[in-house]
Amino acid sequence: MAARRDWTRETLVDAVRAGDRRALARAITLVENGDPLAYEVVHDLYPGTGHAAAVGITGPPGVGKSSLLSGLIRIARAEGKTVGVISVDPSSPFTQGALLGDRIRLTEHFLDPDVFIRSMGTRGHLGGLAETTLQSLLILDAAHKDVVFLETVGTGQSEVGVLSIADTVVLALMPGSGDSIQALKAGIMEIPDVIAINKMDHPMAKTMLNEVRQVLALGMHEGWNPPIVLTEAMRGEGLNTLWEKISEHHQWLEAEGELEQRRRGNLAREVFQVASARARRHIEQAVQGDEELQRLLNDVQERRLDPLTAVREILEKVFHIGDEHSTHPH
Repeated sequence: MAARRDWTRETLVDAVRAGDRRALARAITLVENGDPLAYEVVHDLYPGTGHAAAVGITGPPGVGKSSLLSGLIRIARAEGKTVGVISVDPSSPFTQGALLGDRIRLTEHFLDPDVFIRSMGTRGHLGGLAETTLQSLLILDAAHKDVVFLETVGTGQSEVGVLSIADTVVLALMPGSGDSIQALKAGIMEIPDVIAINKMDHPMAKTMLNEVRQVLALGMHEGWNPPIVLTEAMRGEGLNTLWEKISEHHQWLEAEGELEQRRRGNLAREVFQVASARARRHIEQAVQGDEELQRLLNDVQERRLDPLTAVREILEKVFHIGDEHSTHPH
């Protein structure tokens, strides 16, 4: 096996395809660091992707997502499926690494060679969190993982971006997490594909079940109706049902031809999001390094020049995009 510092594009690609754990860890680290070798590796691996089912698991802090996830991994492994986990953690302000490390609750799976778990901090990604997660998902997909779980704390735009690449989104709630219900009601949160209400023994569990039902009834639409499953993750109750619902959603997507459509839409959106982020960085750097563009910005700030005229002039100068593209901003 190549020493860690000796990976080349070819040896790393081959080792990832073979499912080598050290190669997977190395490739994902390269992705997180925005290393040019990462782009080459993903470029080579990409044609062999599209096999893994990507399952997003989100919800407010403290609802027991890690326990749910641990139970779902156990069930998937019992079915003979190989598993990858990308766990998006709040970042530690000290190390900019993942605050909770690789998830204490998932320790039972660490010795299983067919489970690969990786935590990511939400900070310090050169290309943005959604881009890093997508690249990491593709690497695990190319390594022939059957299921890849994307676990996020369900707050903030960056996590929503992460979930946009999942085939199936599971929202974990618990009695008392009323903010999430409000977010669903207000349409801030996309309607998930499957909802788990954890801590089913809680006296408010049934009330919450009814509340969630009412929210879903407001937005009833044709096609898939998100099932609600009561669980008690610490005891493993309801987890088999939850896994069945996740699997049923995947089967429904395939049967309706929606899986291909969803993935095509996700990938196209990802391309535009990453391109937008790169273009924005490029514009910011260009304006910083150009006195004339700095002056334009200053004129806007001093209200001597309106913002859209400034936009037109900046786009013209930075990207050579003429008026016909930019007079009607969308």
